[in-house]
Amino acid sequence: MKKILNFIDGVFVEPKTGNFLQSFNPAYGEPHLLVADSGAEDVADAVHAAQRVFPEWAGLEPGERSRYLFRIADLIEKRREQFAEAESADQGKPVWLAEAMDISRVIHNFRFFASAILHSTDEAMQTNQNCLTYVTRRPVGVAGLISPWNLPLYLLTWKIAPAIGFGNSVVCKPSEFTSHTAEMLCEVLQEAQLPAGVVNMVFGTGPGAGEALVRHPDVPLISFTGGTATGRAIAQIAAPMFKKLSLELGGKNPAIILDDADFDRAIETTVNSSFLNQGEICLCGSRIYVQRGIYEAFVSKFTERVRKLQIGDPRKRETFVGPLVSRQHLEKVESFMDVARNEGAEILCGGERPNLEGKLKNGYFFQPTILTGVKHESRLQQEEIFGPVVTLTPFVSDEEALRLANGVSYGLSATVWTNSLPRAHRMAERLEAGTVWINTWLKRDLRAPFGGMKASGIGREGQEGSREFFTEAKTIVIEV
Repeated sequence: MKKILNFIDGVFVEPKTGNFLQSFNPAYGEPHLLVADSGAEDVADAVHAAQRVFPEWAGLEPGERSRYLFRIADLIEKRREQFAEAESADQGKPVWLAEAMDISRVIHNFRFFASAILHSTDEAMQTNQNCLTYVTRRPVGVAGLISPWNLPLYLLTWKIAPAIGFGNSVVCKPSEFTSHTAEMLCEVLQEAQLPAGVVNMVFGTGPGAGEALVRHPDVPLISFTGGTATGRAIAQIAAPMFKKLSLELGGKNPAIILDDADFDRAIETTVNSSFLNQGEICLCGSRIYVQRGIYEAFVSKFTERVRKLQIGDPRKRETFVGPLVSRQHLEKVESFMDVARNEGAEILCGGERPNLEGKLKNGYFFQPTILTGVKHESRLQQEEIFGPVVTLTPFVSDEEALRLANGVSYGLSATVWTNSLPRAHRMAERLEAGTVWINTWLKRDLRAPFGGMKASGIGREGQEGSREFFTEAKTIVIEV
């Protein structure tokens, strides 16, 4: 069985713990990889390598760093199909989706920031005739980057590209569930001849490698994408050391369907925004609020469409719903069905594992599920399930829709469907979410800030958000 090794100072090395974790192919429920189970010593070695190279890397002209990023993007593009197949086997998403969404965005991440760092400017202000104030920026140092399992390489490179582009060196801790594409990226970094130590990859668990990275005194900034509980623990560790933090955390995102919406477009996009990647996207809309006048028609059409979604082998083009990432996560999603039944919610479709044959029968599959009759205070409405489960709830007025949508602890994203521009602006302004989509979903521009409100995190990514995070601004005042 293939071993996933740490990548430290430009070479692959076994963990000093000598331990490995089994990584399972979720479609078959079988182990397919052994992943390094690293500890504090491995993290310390990676931080040392990153520290050593930092002055040299930070001292390069932006154009030189840009050329490395473009080269990395080109090499990933040549291996696009291999990356997609590896990500599907690791995480469970259909191969076509991995290639179309994840790997395409990985390439875009590197190319976007390769260009963005060439056009970054700072300010100069003439305070008076004798005094000039200007701002300079410099990279911070060693960045600790911790990424999740749902969009493994996509979200990891969204951190790596701006971090190294702006001159930092990095130590990364990918999810232990989905480490294969991170290891493949390290092979690309070698081929691109990126200087040793600029990017280091330490594999393992959160309590093992992740916490050691957060606690390391020579890592001044931490970027984390994952669950809110883990983000809270990271903040508690980092606060006494005054580390810079970017935390992109959970979401319980509302989709609001108003009675003047384009009905058919709203149906099709809401099916995607609910169940793409098995609902394992932090931006999926899991709470769907539909205005009373069109509620029954929406429920009927939406349920009909969801029942037609193909569940099965991620390697097949017709598959829309693959397996969940792990047995533990499958059991978590199933536990919410117990809540639904105990509370008297109606399960319109799904709610259980599908009956699949052959090798797929032991996979971590769960049917796309629609619930109605769920109370607002229920855990089903308030907690992040992070699977193919949505609730449908009617509302009467715009005010009621806003009250329901904002009535959770999260605030990552929201979607509004309406053909009234004034109504769209009013709703968007009052929704407590970092991103609001109007008549669309998952459209992203890396120039725009991205992040959450409330329990969905702190900090912003995107071009300006990343520049603010991965650089330190210094103001200089000269008077003559």
